[in-house]
Amino acid sequence: MRCTTLPERSAACRARLHDIVPSCLEGRIAALSGLVVDIDGLSGHVSVGDRLLLAARDGHGVPAEIVGFRHGLAQAMPFGSLDGLGPGGAAAFHPHPLGEPNGGTLPVSNDWLGRVLDPLGRPLDRHGPLPAGPHLRRVRAAPPDATRRARLGPRLDVGIRAFNCFATCRRGQRLGLFSGSGIGKSSLLAMLARQTACDVAVLALVGERGREVREFLEDDLGEAGLAHSVVVVATSDLPPLMRRQAAFAAMTVAEHFRDQGKSVLLLMDSITRFCLALREIGLSTGEPPATRGYPPSVFAELPRLLERAGPGLDAPDGAIGHITALFSVLVEGDDHNEPVADAVRGILDGHIVLDRRIAEGGRYPAIDVLRSLSRAVPGCNAPEENALSRRARALLALYADMADMVRLGAYRAGGDPAVDEAVALAPRIDALLRQDRDERTGIEDSFALLRAILDPP
Repeated sequence: MRCTTLPERSAACRARLHDIVPSCLEGRIAALSGLVVDIDGLSGHVSVGDRLLLAARDGHGVPAEIVGFRHGLAQAMPFGSLDGLGPGGAAAFHPHPLGEPNGGTLPVSNDWLGRVLDPLGRPLDRHGPLPAGPHLRRVRAAPPDATRRARLGPRLDVGIRAFNCFATCRRGQRLGLFSGSGIGKSSLLAMLARQTACDVAVLALVGERGREVREFLEDDLGEAGLAHSVVVVATSDLPPLMRRQAAFAAMTVAEHFRDQGKSVLLLMDSITRFCLALREIGLSTGEPPATRGYPPSVFAELPRLLERAGPGLDAPDGAIGHITALFSVLVEGDDHNEPVADAVRGILDGHIVLDRRIAEGGRYPAIDVLRSLSRAVPGCNAPEENALSRRARALLALYADMADMVRLGAYRAGGDPAVDEAVALAPRIDALLRQDRDERTGIEDSFALLRAILDPP
């Protein structure tokens, strides 16, 4: 329909001008309080998750993200230092040409294997720029459709006897590693990265001590482990937005390889520091504290991250990819019922508990098999293997109950055949659980060793 009158032409021009997407919108920093920057002039044009570039006084740009709105102002948090930012500074926003949210993306490539990067996809290993993949992946993606996801895959050989015998893991399963500080958690994660029978390993070091990063990469992980891994690092001195982004970036990299039908092992250390970063963000934007100072958004964000791991969508050709994920949880004061640990335990498919007393006794990995559980065990092991595990657990539990009496001499041999058997076999089972970090034992061999202890020829 042609516009003939002047009012019709004016209306048509206004409609076309409205459809034009500006190449850049610019607001101004109105205030800065704590970790939050208030920006004027962008409230009607940006949404939560959009990226900005804040201009510092010395001319350099500080990337930031919109985290909320208040009193007509947009609230942003920077990915870098606040030094140099002040009222009146420019805040540049580049709208997406299709009107989509301008959130973070990563150009993940298969050539990222063997590389170490930060949460924004910048290399940290001094091996040159990261090659870009053909497609950009959204960092804040939704989990796969629950009704179209594949089932858990076959059991996964992680090379650790305590895992293989007492907490057998399946492809696509999600486990929590619950541990206090200084119990050998990092060494156990490195063993899993090196020894697990997977195609790709993705490691996320969230809030890690800067001094330990290089030691972990060179000593614990080693060249062989790094060769088939992608490592995302955000040290404890970085802003909370970077620490939060590290978890999402690692999950995005894992999803890239899973969508190719590969078996991916995702190791995240730690989910607790991810939640601490979320707490800093929530409190800074004015969210009220709830359970032990954690705002409600922390417990809403947790399942959005954890549910992204697991099996991919059913594929017609049967080439289904899986993300087998292990999230470490730092239990404060060895309290396994603190809020983060309790929430994570309810979402995941099992939990592995590291015990300080076992570590103090010199047995590594310090896995407490009586408190560890894999919910996928009944469906992946043979009935005979399940029977061996149950019998070994019963012997260890009985020995733990009677250990003090045996040491004090209050129990005499022959008083109870079950106790006699536990006293004889529990130390041998404990020795089976002891394993050097460079030692690997497959699933079949692990059960064969346990069978030789419980049912000797």
